[in-house]
Amino acid sequence: MELQDAKMNGALPSDAVDYRQEREGFLPSRGPAPGSKPVQFMDGKTSFGMSVFNLSNAIMGSGILGLAYAMAHTGVIFFLALLLCIALLSSYSIHLLLTCAGIVGIRAYEQLGQRAFGPAGKVVVAAVICLHNVGAMSSYLFIIKSELPLVIGTFLYMDPEGDWFLKGNLLIIIVSVLIILPLALMKHLGYLGYTSGLSLTCMLFFLVSVIYKKFQLGCAIGRNETAMESEAPVGLHNQGLNSSCEAQMFTVDSQMSYTVPIMAFAFVCHPEVLPIYTELCRPSKLRMQAVANVSIGAMFCMYGLTATFGYLTFYSNVEAEMLHMYSQKDPLILCVRLAVLLAVTLTVPVVLFPIRRALQQLLFPGKAFSWPRHVAIALILLVLVNVLVICVPTIQDIFGVIGSTSAPSLIFILPSIFYLRIVPSEVEPFLSWPKIQALCFGVLGVLFMAVSLGFMFANWATGQSRLSGH
Repeated sequence: MELQDAKMNGALPSDAVDYRQEREGFLPSRGPAPGSKPVQFMDGKTSFGMSVFNLSNAIMGSGILGLAYAMAHTGVIFFLALLLCIALLSSYSIHLLLTCAGIVGIRAYEQLGQRAFGPAGKVVVAAVICLHNVGAMSSYLFIIKSELPLVIGTFLYMDPEGDWFLKGNLLIIIVSVLIILPLALMKHLGYLGYTSGLSLTCMLFFLVSVIYKKFQLGCAIGRNETAMESEAPVGLHNQGLNSSCEAQMFTVDSQMSYTVPIMAFAFVCHPEVLPIYTELCRPSKLRMQAVANVSIGAMFCMYGLTATFGYLTFYSNVEAEMLHMYSQKDPLILCVRLAVLLAVTLTVPVVLFPIRRALQQLLFPGKAFSWPRHVAIALILLVLVNVLVICVPTIQDIFGVIGSTSAPSLIFILPSIFYLRIVPSEVEPFLSWPKIQALCFGVLGVLFMAVSLGFMFANWATGQSRLSGH
């Protein structure tokens, strides 16, 4: 009541009063600031659980297959400590986003950019979101292109290289048309909660299988059940790692320097946060933050368990893609590969939604929903990504550059800048502790970007292979 009186009497600016109300949980949303275009909100119809499924599915990426390899080059304790720090930083980043969204009544990442920096900010944010999510979609389709022919060939006892209908390029087109496109044409992201739940179930099956295989194989180094004896990379035992069945708690080697940034990008979900917030039933900052915390916590547990049991199965011999370490004829592993394929396929539509929203905010601001435009954007995006995956077989370096620039921007830099620019100085002076924290958070993002790009350029200069994944 005192805040409202202060607002009416002019003692505090409108944004300052609304900021305090938002922090107290009394401001689910409000209209944009005077003079700005009205923001169209959809009625929230998605339950808390479905929102958790959608956000968890957005967090989970193909990089989960390489986390055991990252643990082998950092050590068990050091890896888990780093993973926990990154999870906490990601949660804090979402807190900054939700705070800014609550102040100005905006639930679109691109609109926050416009509020902070004008039209140029809107364009930059939309471009960053599109670059990052196109890269993520392409990485998922690359997994389908490489793994699906092997799985089908194994089931049919056929050579994937010999039959035209088992070619990866043809299969990704079929999967895109029959599965991805129909899901991407849904009007609301909340409807994908069921497919997101199925996708997460598939990855949970992957985790359970990794744990089961650990107890079945014991120490798998040199065992015939693995593919190591025939497919071990040259020089694998010459990297200074312990090749015996002994876990390293803390280790530092030349490979650790680029596995750490990959772990930092394991919790990228920020483009999806505000669209999910828009469709959340009974939306409030505290409720959406709870969705984010539950999702991040669940993914932290899944990442940590997958990395730990995968590493404790193969120790320092684990490869960048852990599934390659198991026998390709093992029926359980074959089912796991199929589950991973299903999971990444069902994740593509979830990743496509923020791109379409960014393009609509950029090209058609303030326009009412249109089915022709909705369908056309999805078709164009899928065609472009399919062409990219088919025609550019060595796109790993391009993905590396996109991931090294867009991911730190989405996690660290943009949320901190939004907070510094949008939160009223009358409530939080620039030298206040919350704004100093946000400033340090942004600086950390710049450092991550510089380190990631530095190692990417070093990779190009030396011609050495690097681990990649979302």
